[in-house]
Amino acid sequence: MISKNSQPLRNINYSHAIHLSHLIDQDIPKWTGDPPVEFTSVAEIPDDGYYLRRFSLGEHSGTHINAPNSFYANGTSIDQYPASSLILPAIVINICEQAAINADYVLTISDIQAWETEFGEIPTGSFVILYTGWQEKWLNYQAFFNQDKDGKMHFPGFSYDAIEFLMTQRQITGVGIDTHGVDSGQDTNFTINRLLLEQCLGGGKRSLIVLENLTNLDQLPPHDITLVVGILRLRGGSGSPAAIMALF
Repeated sequence: MISKNSQPLRNINYSHAIHLSHLIDQDIPKWTGDPPVEFTSVAEIPDDGYYLRRFSLGEHSGTHINAPNSFYANGTSIDQYPASSLILPAIVINICEQAAINADYVLTISDIQAWETEFGEIPTGSFVILYTGWQEKWLNYQAFFNQDKDGKMHFPGFSYDAIEFLMTQRQITGVGIDTHGVDSGQDTNFTINRLLLEQCLGGGKRSLIVLENLTNLDQLPPHDITLVVGILRLRGGSGSPAAIMALF
């Protein structure tokens, strides 16, 4: 069968479909300065014949995607992401053991090479998911942000060298993680976010995807995953809460 644009239709074969997004509720952990999550009833079945709520939350609340204009004034906004960029082949690198020992652990090139020794070279165009085990701390604000007495946060992330290697040597399409940032908790400059999202500036064609606060990563295989990222097409949005599904 040929589609209207004369391109063959693509088939996606899978036996598992896994939600990678947390439930959105009022008690989810939020970054300092983010607005609260609020639900307000607008209509009730006994009075109006139907049920409807208004909801309010930040663009970077819950499981979400970051857009370049969250750091760069001339960056792409979330509504400009093409649909084709939101369906991605993905792999998972597990650093749970390292992160359990050292909350400040960051993915290294050696970790990537160890993964490739076991599973083969990361294919060009892959989305790289980092499984740290932090998803288990989700509803425990203190454990999730892991702030010390000086207010500094401690949670794992990607190292600069690892991201640079993945972008230049493996031509990845983006990264995701089960913490509140692809940057480690101690990095207050959002170095990794900026490095990934600046690829979309200056007419660049690489709309790299950055996903944070993923969950259910323990249910995924190391590779051969298709990721489907659902966004709210907020005009001018700096990001969006995201409904993400993994198919394999």
